[in-house]
Amino acid sequence: MNESSPIRRETAREYPVAPADAPVRPRRSRLIRWLLLALVLAGAGAVAHRWYEARTRKGAETPAATGGRHGGRHGDMPQAVGIAAVAAGDMPVVLQGLGTVTPLATVTVKSQLSGYLTQIGFREGQTVKVGDFLAQIDPRPYEALLAQYQGQLARDQALLQNSKLDLARFQTLNRQDSISKQNVDTQAALVKQNEGTVASDQALVDQQKLNIAYARITSPVEGRVGLRQVDQGNYVTAASTAIVVVTQLHPISVLFTLPEDDVARVMRRLRAGAKLTVRAYDRGDSHEIAAGSLDTVDNQIDVTTGTVKLRALFQNDDETLFPNQFVNAKLTVDTVTNAPLVPTAAILRGTPGTYVYLMDGDEKVVVRPIAVGESDGPRTVVVSGLKVGDRVVTDGTDRLRDGAPVRITGGGDASKKDGDKASPTPDADGAAKHGRRRPQP
Repeated sequence: MNESSPIRRETAREYPVAPADAPVRPRRSRLIRWLLLALVLAGAGAVAHRWYEARTRKGAETPAATGGRHGGRHGDMPQAVGIAAVAAGDMPVVLQGLGTVTPLATVTVKSQLSGYLTQIGFREGQTVKVGDFLAQIDPRPYEALLAQYQGQLARDQALLQNSKLDLARFQTLNRQDSISKQNVDTQAALVKQNEGTVASDQALVDQQKLNIAYARITSPVEGRVGLRQVDQGNYVTAASTAIVVVTQLHPISVLFTLPEDDVARVMRRLRAGAKLTVRAYDRGDSHEIAAGSLDTVDNQIDVTTGTVKLRALFQNDDETLFPNQFVNAKLTVDTVTNAPLVPTAAILRGTPGTYVYLMDGDEKVVVRPIAVGESDGPRTVVVSGLKVGDRVVTDGTDRLRDGAPVRITGGGDASKKDGDKASPTPDADGAAKHGRRRPQP
């Protein structure tokens, strides 16, 4: 080939041929390089986008925060709230415990002698009085024994009378020295022996008369009889076969418990001669069943539960309390008079402790820490922090904070005499400028 050819020289000079053993770079490494570059660019774009959004949000919030600090009324929308005024009133101090209705007397009527049950004299569920006839046991075996013991008594009484006459004769003869002193003493002992026999016979007679009286079973207490335990015609055994149960219902008692920390307060009131009222409520603690008075306090505290038992008496004329019924007993220990009362719904608990939102004027609230006392549910006594006439927020407290603007929509503004002359809200100012009337809440 001609060395002077320009084409060959340029090819050889500008495009050298690689050696045969040189490595060939694969196409896959080039693809990985482009993918890494794309990921780096995407990450940089995401960071720039988040930085831009943060700057935009900060710029939007800065005017509102500045307006809230300097203007207040134009930065935050007033929160609609309901309010109530602190009023003076009486608050009863009530202690509550779980109780059970317990009859003062529950008698299981049993026969005092064995025999056949010949008659039932009651109706199940009937109200009976003391001495009312309940059942009859066959008395004939005991009547027969009574007749036998009466005959034995009559015989021994005759022997006693004869021995007494002999003793009188012996004493007369002894005074005449016609009989020895020993005979007189022997006869006197015989008289004593016959007297003992007569007394024993008399006891047997009295016992059989008592058995005949026991054959007629009467009610020992006034109350209500339950279901019959044995039917007529059965043989009952003395002191073992139950016939019926009689339960006293008028009056009736409630046994309930209180924590041991409340015992001192209750005993102090009892020693002062106070008559404490106890009210019984149903299982759901929503309906008052009956009202009574505290009767007594147990003499010891149950160490396993840390409670003490108390008994309250109820007349129960309408029989609203039933034996073994579960009730909620509420004992009124004392009454706090002329105390500041606040609705319980206004009381909040959080970082400041127990507090309320107090109205500062008509358009702003402040946080006011308070100390509370007794409560009856809807109302609570305020020990410190508020005075009568203060207005507190009862509704709409979930979005409030200290110094927040508010708009009164409920609860009344009764304590404010010049409520109609209050300064208008920003909404009212804007409505007045445009000739519109602001709708009443």
